[in-house]
Amino acid sequence: MYFRQNILDRMRLPFQSDRELRSSLFSVLGFYPHRIHYYRQALLHKSTSSNSKSRRGENNERLEFLGDAILDAVVGDIVFHYFPGKGEGFLTNTRSKIVQRSSLNHLSAATGLSRLIRSNSHSNAHNSYMGGNAFEALIGAVYLDRGYDAVMHFIRHHVLGHYINIDDIAAEEVNFKSKLIEWCQKHRLNLEFRLTDERTDNGSSPVFVSRAVIEGIECETGQGYSKKESHQHAAHATLRALHADRQTVNAIFLARERRTTTASESKEEDITDEIAEEEDNT
Repeated sequence: MYFRQNILDRMRLPFQSDRELRSSLFSVLGFYPHRIHYYRQALLHKSTSSNSKSRRGENNERLEFLGDAILDAVVGDIVFHYFPGKGEGFLTNTRSKIVQRSSLNHLSAATGLSRLIRSNSHSNAHNSYMGGNAFEALIGAVYLDRGYDAVMHFIRHHVLGHYINIDDIAAEEVNFKSKLIEWCQKHRLNLEFRLTDERTDNGSSPVFVSRAVIEGIECETGQGYSKKESHQHAAHATLRALHADRQTVNAIFLARERRTTTASESKEEDITDEIAEEEDNT
């Protein structure tokens, strides 16, 4: 493990020295890092890593995974105490709006973190999640370096109030369909909404029932007086179910793996057929 960390410390980032990097991170965090190798790794987009197995850990994906969980816990903690009279649904929605990808992208840009990320130019131009992912990785680095309390202090005193107004964001309407689409796009999952029923209510108004389907796995349904509204309710119910039901999440990712494997095998077969056809022609 120490050998791996030493490699990370020696990797070239757009800084001449650790001192320069610490200074740049101070402007983002409001404090100086202790163990700089965590932060170096948090700034390494996966596009900088080799495809070889020996170098897979030398990017920020693992820290992003950890930071995502820590950020959920910290923001949930803050929201729980900030709104003592609110119910579970309100608290969940408010937390979701704070940690959603668009908010994290905004934080990455506003704090100056985006300028510190190392990636190849192609990925930087086409990856709309890079800033938000790096922000989550940064949270993971802070947690490993200084612990939960340091993350709490950073979010509470350096982020909320400066870059995010918790009252304003709590009052915003959530586009649950966009949030579900965003989550699926981030994880390269196929999503569709299927109309499962169409009827009228007692007042003869049309009612639509739709179901969210991810990678062929049937998820939750929602109904509304328009297809758009039914999609919103289905997405909302699906997001809550995914948060609570890890088994369904695992089934979805397994279905994605099967799909991508099948597609890869089919592509290889097509290439083989083309080669054989060319050989026959010659």
